Amino acid sequence: MTTYILFTFIIGYLLIAIEHYVNLNKAAIALLTGVLCWLFYILGEQDPHLVSEELMTHLGEISGILFFLMGAMTIVELVDAHNGFDLVTNLIKTDKERNLLWIISFITFFLSAVLDNLTATIVMVSLLRKMIEDDKKRLYFAGMVIIAANAGGAWSPIGDVTTSMLWIGGQITGPAIIKELFIPSLVSLAIPLLILSLKFKGKINRKIKINRTHDEAYKRNIIFVSGIGMLLFVPVFKTLTHLPPFMGMLFALGVLWIITEVLHKHKDKDVKQNYSVVTALQKIDTPSILFFLGILLSVSALQITGQLTQLAEFLNEKIANTNLIVLTIGLLSAVIDNVPLVAASIGMYDLTLFPTDHYFWKFLAYGAGTGGSALIIGSAAGVAAMGIEKISFVWYLKHISWLALIGYLTGAIVFILMHA
Repeated sequence: MTTYILFTFIIGYLLIAIEHYVNLNKAAIALLTGVLCWLFYILGEQDPHLVSEELMTHLGEISGILFFLMGAMTIVELVDAHNGFDLVTNLIKTDKERNLLWIISFITFFLSAVLDNLTATIVMVSLLRKMIEDDKKRLYFAGMVIIAANAGGAWSPIGDVTTSMLWIGGQITGPAIIKELFIPSLVSLAIPLLILSLKFKGKINRKIKINRTHDEAYKRNIIFVSGIGMLLFVPVFKTLTHLPPFMGMLFALGVLWIITEVLHKHKDKDVKQNYSVVTALQKIDTPSILFFLGILLSVSALQITGQLTQLAEFLNEKIANTNLIVLTIGLLSAVIDNVPLVAASIGMYDLTLFPTDHYFWKFLAYGAGTGGSALIIGSAAGVAAMGIEKISFVWYLKHISWLALIGYLTGAIVFILMHA
C-alpha cells in the first residue's frame, strides 16, 4: 500500500514538473495525485471509517491554509480593482532595473516577517504586475520575491508556518529566533540578489499611470489603507484570540467587504459590481488553490502512512551530524511540504533532548523556512507566485533554483559560524 502511494506521489510530482511538455494542467494532476494517494491508503486498510476520520482531520488543516490563501487573494484583488497599488508604485520612482530589484526584494523581506511569506508574496507579485510591462523580466523579479518572502518569514515567529509551529510548540522563543536568524536569513537573500543584479543593467518600462478623479483617489486610498491594515491585523488577531490565521483572514475580508459596500452604495448596480467582493472572488486564481489542495492531500497521505516519519528516522540513523540533518531536511522541504517534515522532526526530537532555543531548533527554523525556495512548489510563496504569474516549474529550475540554493547554503554557513 505504501509503495503504491509513494509511486503515485513521484509520478504526479514528475508530471507537475514537466507540465509544459505534457500539456496537462498541474491542478488536475495534483488533484488526481492527492485522491489516488488516499484511495490506495483506504484500500490497504481494514477500517475504512478510521481512514475517513483521518482524512477529515487533515482536510481541516488543509482547509485553513486554502481559506487563508483565498481570503488574501480576494483582498489583494479588491485593492487592485480600486487601483490601490498606485500609491506604492508612485512612491517607487526609479526605473532602473537593478535598483527596483533591490527595493522590491527588501520590501518583501520585511513585509514577510510582519505578515507571512504567503501574503507578502501575493501582495508583491500583484504589485509587480502593476509596475513592469515586460513579462520575461517580471518573472525574475517574481523569483526574487519568492526567495525574499521565504527568507523574511524564517526569522520571524509569525513569518512562516513552520516557524510558527516551533514557536507555538515551545521549541523556540520570539526574541531568540529574531536575534539569531535575522543575519543568516538576510544573507540567504543578499547573495542571490547580488548575483542576479549583475544581469540587470537597463531600465524598466513602467506601466503608464492614469490620472484619477478626486472621488476615485479618495476611495482608492481608503481601500488601500484598509486592505493592508487588515492584512497586518491578521497576525495580531491570531496572537490575541489564539484562533488559526485563516479566521483572522476571513475577519479581514468581512470588514473590507462591508467597507466596499458602504463606499459604493450610491452607484449603479453595473458600476458597483466592478468593485465588489463577488467580482474579486471570480478573478482570484482558483486553479492554483485547487493545485495547492491536491499537493497538500498527497503530502498528508505520506504523513499519515508514516513515510515522512520513516524518512526523518532514516536521516537520524544514517547522518550523525546535526548540521547535515537540518540541511537535508531544508532541501527536502523543497520537494515535500515543510510543515509535515517539521512536524515529524518535532515528534522525533522532544524538548528533553533539545530544550527550548536549542541550536537544533533555530537551525531547523532556518532550513525549513528558506530551503523551500530551491523549487517553486517547495513553499506556499512559490505556489502562490506560480499561480499568479504562470511561472513554469522548469523555468524556475533553470533560472532561480541555483540562486536560491547558493543563498540557502551561504546563510546556513553564516548560522553555523555564528555558533562555532
